[in-house]
Amino acid sequence: MNLRETATQVKNGQASLGIELGSTRIKAVLINPDFETISSGSYTWENQLKDGIWTYPLDQVWEGIQAAYAKIKADVQSKYHVSLDEISSIGVSAMMHGYLPFDKNNQLLVPFRTWRNNITEESADKLTDLFDFNIPQRWSIAHLYQAILNKEPHVKDIDFITTLAGYVHWKLSGEKVLGIGDASGVFPIDDQTLTYRQDFIEKFNSLPEVEQYPWQLKNILPAVLVAGRDAGHLTADGAKLLDPSGTLQAGSLMAPPEGDAGTGMVGTNSVRKRTGNISVGTSAFSMNVLDAPLKKLHRDIDIVTTPTGDPVAMVHINNCSSDINAWVGLFRDFANAIGAKIYTNTLYETLFDSTVHSDPDAGGLIN
Repeated sequence: MNLRETATQVKNGQASLGIELGSTRIKAVLINPDFETISSGSYTWENQLKDGIWTYPLDQVWEGIQAAYAKIKADVQSKYHVSLDEISSIGVSAMMHGYLPFDKNNQLLVPFRTWRNNITEESADKLTDLFDFNIPQRWSIAHLYQAILNKEPHVKDIDFITTLAGYVHWKLSGEKVLGIGDASGVFPIDDQTLTYRQDFIEKFNSLPEVEQYPWQLKNILPAVLVAGRDAGHLTADGAKLLDPSGTLQAGSLMAPPEGDAGTGMVGTNSVRKRTGNISVGTSAFSMNVLDAPLKKLHRDIDIVTTPTGDPVAMVHINNCSSDINAWVGLFRDFANAIGAKIYTNTLYETLFDSTVHSDPDAGGLIN
């Protein structure tokens, strides 16, 4: 990558920014028009269990995004001797599903309920029976319906619900939209109309416990966009949120906000039919793009979509790398205690590479 050419691209506002809010890190990556990485920054965070709910405070969302962006901005100034004042396009992705309800004054009604919560078994079962379509506990509609079944007082005040990616995109652009992949974790998608299934919406609205509320479901859900659609532009307020120093200009083209499953499919080139990938992180899941509908309902298979709206069979487990992360932290602390400075990435690489020499049954170890 030519330093002078890259500096010119940054100065002319030709770079693009990606923001990812994962379960353990918030990451930002700046790339050039040839998709080469110019700079990156990250921020470590962790979910909190409060009143029995796994959550993240929204203030920390912006603290993390601003910290990651500030690292990129400083790195660009140091390496290329230009100021990052203008960005061509911006895309946001984040952990899928969850529940962020807002009132008409744009105030969050209850703390963010993440995908990790298993508190919606009753609603997920009832909606699965109602639709004859699998509704996992993680999905936004399961959280909403569980709040209704629980008679939570905030439900009557709902004006808009969204996911984490949808929330960040909304604050940056003013647009209440979602990429279709993330939207498929909010409510089931019709792969012909590329929006929410109208027959399911009508069934939901007709439930006696739902009819009492002043809103209609369709009116409180984010609009659905497929990959490649214009999802708005960075506003002046959004630019200040991203860069509190005030030097970043408004106007960047915004891509439809997506879930981390969608970014995984794109990152592994697994968006065509009969392709698939496995994601291993705080949770683990496989994604297989279908070439035909499932013949029957499977409670262990979630039907989501690619960023272009093709149906995907998703098998998800809530816990994967959390224990690995804890062991790595222990080994890092021990290394520091004996004065051996070892980078965290090196620890992961060493542990993963050593698995080729391990016993097939992990020595009988049970997690």
